[in-house]
Amino acid sequence: MSASLNSFSVAFLGALLLMAILRLWLGFRQIAHIRAHRAAVPERFAGRVPLAAHQKAADYCVVRVRFGRLALVIEIAVLLAFTFGGGLEALHAFWSARLDGLWYGVALIFSVMFLSGAVDLPMSLYAQFVIEQRFGFNRMTLRLFLLDLAKQVALGLAIGAPALLAVLWLMARMGEAWWLYVWLFWCAFNLLVLFAYPAWIAPLFNTFAPLDDDALKDRIEALLARCGFASSGLFVMDGSRRSAHGNAYFTGLGRTKRIVFFDTLLGRLEAPEVEAVLAHELGHFARRHIAKRIALIFAATLFLLYILARLMDAGWFYAGLGVASESARNTAMALILFFQIVPVFAFLATPLASLLSRRHEFEADRYAAEHASAADLVQALVKLYEDNAATLTPDPLHSLFYDSHPPAAQRVSRLLSLSPSPSLSPSGPT
Repeated sequence: MSASLNSFSVAFLGALLLMAILRLWLGFRQIAHIRAHRAAVPERFAGRVPLAAHQKAADYCVVRVRFGRLALVIEIAVLLAFTFGGGLEALHAFWSARLDGLWYGVALIFSVMFLSGAVDLPMSLYAQFVIEQRFGFNRMTLRLFLLDLAKQVALGLAIGAPALLAVLWLMARMGEAWWLYVWLFWCAFNLLVLFAYPAWIAPLFNTFAPLDDDALKDRIEALLARCGFASSGLFVMDGSRRSAHGNAYFTGLGRTKRIVFFDTLLGRLEAPEVEAVLAHELGHFARRHIAKRIALIFAATLFLLYILARLMDAGWFYAGLGVASESARNTAMALILFFQIVPVFAFLATPLASLLSRRHEFEADRYAAEHASAADLVQALVKLYEDNAATLTPDPLHSLFYDSHPPAAQRVSRLLSLSPSPSLSPSGPT
């Protein structure tokens, strides 16, 4: 290690060890629970989900959890290499001999991002071309994967570099209140990206064509009118170029709001089911879930920047994370260290975020039942669970900790209780 440990080192390593143990333990629970229920389709879905599809979902989930354990080990190894292994000090020595001022900070931060990305790249390739391929979901070619990667890097440089320069400039010039100015800039920047994403960023990766099914379009427009929702258009995205997974989403702000359907979703669901799925998404807007989540993220970021401002001049903060050289204790280094350790200390808050998200999903389901058909939404969800190989039998504790959506059985049960004819038959809900 590049420096001796202090009290903060012990606290950080203790939090890191706790996070690792919890994640591994939850993963073991998930695998054991899924395997124990692999032999039979849950009663709620019996006759509707074939046993082969249920077992495929179980195997897919187990493989992904195992892969996640490997990713965790590599993630921790990289973090320790950067901190106590002296990686950040070595990068500081390299760049400080060549650059100074803001450009030194940009180079230091981007080099950390580049090295982290280089470590992640083989993992991403394996996930896409081995795991997804094995279970029949991958439709991406290596050429398309590399092209996407090149575009992401180019966008990161074109958008991220100016934003990072602005942040470092504000940190250097705005005195003790720099954290407030950085927060205001960060909020404005993110809102601008949300506004620009549908028209200028998303089309770099996918093709978006106007929905050309007139009957479905009329049905959706009638739903939008009932819900009082205005959008800039209904679009179909060529998601099948990359994956067999299906989805639908909203994107943009204000006049740029778009409703986007994956072509894989439209190829699988009937028109009433598409309407019900869209009604669920509209429920998120009607109940202001999107605005609440943005506000929560902004508030959390303000708090974190305030804490960072209190730590930046504390020698024990740098020394406690392996940065012993006083010349390396600067704003760029503080940013890197702080946002690398935040996920470790914030991990125990994961269940709270998951709980809030699941509550929002239930509220959106209720909204969908009020403005469309709960039975059609159940039918759509069951198809999506099957097509996306989502396990129907997650471990309750693992689900409580991680899942942003309620377990399938809970969600379907609640929806069926809202349906005039709450039953689920082999042909779907009736």
